[in-house]
Amino acid sequence: MTYQNIRFETQDGIARLTLNRPDKLNSFTGAMHAELRSALDVVQTDKTIRVLVITGAGRGFCAGQDLADPDMAMGPMQPDIGNVVEQNYKPLILALQNLRVPTVAQVNGIAAGAGASLALACDLVIAAKSASFLQAFSKIGLIPDTGGTWFLPQRVGMARAMGLAMLAEKLPAERAAEWGLIWQAVDDADLASTVDKLAAQLATMPTKALVRTRAAMHAAPNHTLEQQLSMEGGFMRELGWSPDFAEGVAAFMEKRAPKFTGN
Repeated sequence: MTYQNIRFETQDGIARLTLNRPDKLNSFTGAMHAELRSALDVVQTDKTIRVLVITGAGRGFCAGQDLADPDMAMGPMQPDIGNVVEQNYKPLILALQNLRVPTVAQVNGIAAGAGASLALACDLVIAAKSASFLQAFSKIGLIPDTGGTWFLPQRVGMARAMGLAMLAEKLPAERAAEWGLIWQAVDDADLASTVDKLAAQLATMPTKALVRTRAAMHAAPNHTLEQQLSMEGGFMRELGWSPDFAEGVAAFMEKRAPKFTGN
């Protein structure tokens, strides 16, 4: 697929997906969503890819939905925004949550609305200290979508989630890190190198174990302890039969660095 609204490249086991509408702060359109689905399909099927990094071109990560997109056109009848969510945002977030590799959001500026939720849908979020997160939905009479009502309370608790959603105030990256919303806030000049180092590290780790860790942690809030223990046992059984487990044990016994393949 020829990409017009994103850039997508792979090298050394790392896939890099850049939202590429810098003049519009990388806001979403229907065309961008189609390209995102195509790129994520490649990540899901290309076994040489071990990690995905998502970032934005220019001065922002993503400003959310482009309200000028035809899908949002205000004509004689108001648009069916629920359909936009079902057709575009729901499959995007589910694809990320079910991706066979770990994901990293490199937040280089404002992450607003669905853009903030896109970042939070990634396994690890690294943000520049100048970046910020904004749940802007209440300003136009909507609720946080793209998983925002799911991610926010789990990350920062109900009181803070409610304040962010209702008051639509910007949350600076450093405070987001202090609250546990994201993994790390770093100096702007160090953002790219920090993410590069992290992605390279993840690309050498036991990929399947990382993804099963994600699945188990996301399932935990809806499980009893007994159910969670059973899920852990099932995943441990699966991973215990994997080549990466055998390699990890062998490397430990031989006092050498493991060479994981992601299998």
